[in-house]
Amino acid sequence: MSRPGLQEPSFLVLTALAQGPMHGYAILKDVEATSGGAVRLGVGTLYGALERLAERHLVEVAAEEVVDSRLRRTYRLTPDGAALLAAEAQRRHEQSAAAMSRLARSPRLGWES
Repeated sequence: MSRPGLQEPSFLVLTALAQGPMHGYAILKDVEATSGGAVRLGVGTLYGALERLAERHLVEVAAEEVVDSRLRRTYRLTPDGAALLAAEAQRRHEQSAAAMSRLARSPRLGWES
């Protein structure tokens, strides 16, 4: 049996970090932009996801600094995280291609490409 794919928030967090190290607020904004505004993570949801991804060695803390008396962590994708993101992106691409192909062959549904 194949393992289930990444949940959308985790997929989008890894996607954000694929362009380079980022701090939490930048990740939040990138997730929102990448999803076309459909996914707006709360701070708690983001840091929960980052913690779970770090436990799986998919992301890691790249740097820590104090800004305005607050600790700011910058996160980066690990090689394992990049490999999982690539596999998940390929899986999603194949599923989307199958859906589009089936829709294109079903004119009775009233949808055409």
